[in-house]
Amino acid sequence: MAEKRRFSRIIYRAPALVTQDSIRLATTVQDLSLHGVLLSIDGEPRLDPEQPIYIEFPLPESDISIQMTANIVSLHDSILRASIAYIDVESISHLKRLVELNVGDDSLLHRELEHLSDLGNEH
Repeated sequence: MAEKRRFSRIIYRAPALVTQDSIRLATTVQDLSLHGVLLSIDGEPRLDPEQPIYIEFPLPESDISIQMTANIVSLHDSILRASIAYIDVESISHLKRLVELNVGDDSLLHRELEHLSDLGNEH
């Protein structure tokens, strides 16, 4: 099977809060990329897969948190895959730096950023 992923994923463990309307779930980030995030959910998720979610997680040893609105790609066995629908400039700069520090390949990161900006121009 051909690999379709266009963004490098990094393993990153952090507590996260997922909100959808009045539902608030404690989750854990398992990995992330410039395009999406993989979360594990404690307990039975009660999320509507057709509605966007709001995700927030802190950066370690700082008061910075990354915040985004995402669409649920899949939700199975307490594993939630989500694609980023909206992320503000401050959060994307922190996410970019986090990925940059963990990818270790500047040329790969720059290609991914170019692809990300190309996707933004499609709207």
